[in-house]
Formats: sequence, C-alpha cells, structure tokens
Amino acid sequence: MVEKSNTEATIDIQQLWGLLRKNIISLVIWMLVGGILAFIISFIFMTPKYSATTDILVNQKVDNAQMQYNVQQADLQAINTYKDVLKKDVVLSPVLKQIRQQDNYKGNLEDLQNAISIENQTNSQVLSVTVLDKNAYTAADISNTIGSVFSKKIKKMMKVDNVTIVTKATADTTPVSPNKKLNILIGVVLGLIIGMAIIIIRDLLDTTVKDEKYLTNELGLVSLGAVSHMSKKTNRHAVSVLTNNGQSVMTRRRV
Repeated sequence: MVEKSNTEATIDIQQLWGLLRKNIISLVIWMLVGGILAFIISFIFMTPKYSATTDILVNQKVDNAQMQYNVQQADLQAINTYKDVLKKDVVLSPVLKQIRQQDNYKGNLEDLQNAISIENQTNSQVLSVTVLDKNAYTAADISNTIGSVFSKKIKKMMKVDNVTIVTKATADTTPVSPNKKLNILIGVVLGLIIGMAIIIIRDLLDTTVKDEKYLTNELGLVSLGAVSHMSKKTNRHAVSVLTNNGQSVMTRRRV
C-alpha cells in the first residue's frame, strides 16, 4: 500500500509539473502583472514615511561610588515608567501645541501617539524615541520636542534630575516605508500563486478527453482505433483508421 501511494504521489507531482511547464507563459504573465500592480501601488498610492530618533539617557549621578550601583539599578527599573510617561498627555499635549506652531502639524493627539515608538535594549539606560511622519523634518522636530519636554516634565513629576538628551534627531530624507522592493517581490510571488491556482482549477474543471490513456485507465473503455488529423483546406479528406488488429483502413469523408 505504501509503494502504491508513493507511486501515485510521484505521478501526481509529475503531472502537476508538466501542467505548469506547459503553461509557463501564463505563469510569467501573471508574475509580471503582480509585480506591475505592486509597483504602481508602492510608487503612486502609498505615501512615503520618514523616521527620526532621539536617544535619551536615564542616569542619575551620585558622588558615593558605593551607591552608584544601587542608583543604576533604580534607573533601570524606572525606565518602564518613563516609557509610559513619554506617551501620556502630560508630555504629548505640550509637544502637540509646539509642533502645530512650529511645523503646522495637522494631526491630533491620537495621531501623535500612534506616530511614536519607544525602544529600550535589555539592561540599557538609553531610551530611543522614534517618530514616523510624512515629512522628514517634521519627524525630526517632533522627536526632539518630545525629548526636550520630557526632560523638563520628569524633573517636576519624579523630583529627580536623571534624564539627558544623548543624541538629537536629524532629518533623514530616505523614506523607511513603503519598502518598494519588498512590495514588488510580494506582488510577483502573489501573481505566481494566483496563476498556478487558476491553471490548476481550470485543468480540474476541464472534462475534455486529451489522450487515449484517460479512456482506458480512468473510464475503463476499449479503444477501437485512432483518427488522424483532418485538414480544413480541402473539402474531401482521406482518413486513416487504425484498428486493434493493426490493420489500416483508408476511408474518405466529404465535408
């Protein structure tokens, strides 16, 4: 039973490969269509976005060397709190007011919150505040304004002076999204998949008899003979019929 299943699987794979190879031009066309559509969507319909990052150091300085380790651990534990505060209204409301005046920012507070992402490496005292925006210079201004407002607000809220701006954001005119090359590759792959699906479905729905093996193996019928190709150029055709006993009989057919 196992050998039979393996044989049938091999035959099915061979038939599938033959079917796809026979329709290779259709597959190429579908791949081109998918790539062209992805190209159009990426370059025309998708708005480029730019990224800017400000690095904030959380480091409270103490004169006593023995307490430095404890203070450092306290700063690490406070980072999660700082990450939450950075996206709260107490920080973003003044930021929104300032960038509306400075950059004519059109978004609301929710848009600003969604544009901000905060990252922190394990056991690192540095917080990276990254902002995405349609304008590279606006993204840099928002990121720097967040760092400036946060460093002032945290002093009043936490009664500590342990926040320092390590790196200010600069405008990067290279968009981070959309990833046009990746989108085109995805479009080509999707075109290939759609083309394969259509070819396979069309073949499964095709009930026409393509060869003699289908009649004998699938339907269990007996082949009585074969009729050769008849040209359409003449009104009278010579038809050669090959019977099962191997004899060839010549007949004529008038059209």
